[in-house]
Amino acid sequence: MRFELPDQKRFTHQMVMPIRWGDMDAMGHVNNTLYFRYFEIIRIEWLHGVAGPPDMNGEGFVVANAFCNFIRQLEYPGELLAKQYVANPAGRSSFDTFVTLERSDAPGLLYATGGATVVWVNIAQGKSAPLPERLRQ
Repeated sequence: MRFELPDQKRFTHQMVMPIRWGDMDAMGHVNNTLYFRYFEIIRIEWLHGVAGPPDMNGEGFVVANAFCNFIRQLEYPGELLAKQYVANPAGRSSFDTFVTLERSDAPGLLYATGGATVVWVNIAQGKSAPLPERLRQ
């Protein structure tokens, strides 16, 4: 599967995170499930920065779907450079996030790409809710 960011994407956040020894599996590379954790870490850090932590009695966000394209194997030791982009906030309650993973010692060389559709919800009602203006912007 070829990964292409949508034309209307917007860069929102980047961060560096360590590849930990415990991230590796018996095959000697980062376990495939950890890529989704890396995507979650950058998405949560960005969302908390713009919307604050979820209010269990109010509104917050849930992931409707997630995907990952594995391009190259990541191995310990090292650091990841994760870059996040957002697109399609035109809907009432959802938007798409896209993440690229590079090693910080090899900028520009993609190791994985992926993303998620995020839905803003009224947590108590368990239903989607309109995106707050601070997120839409």
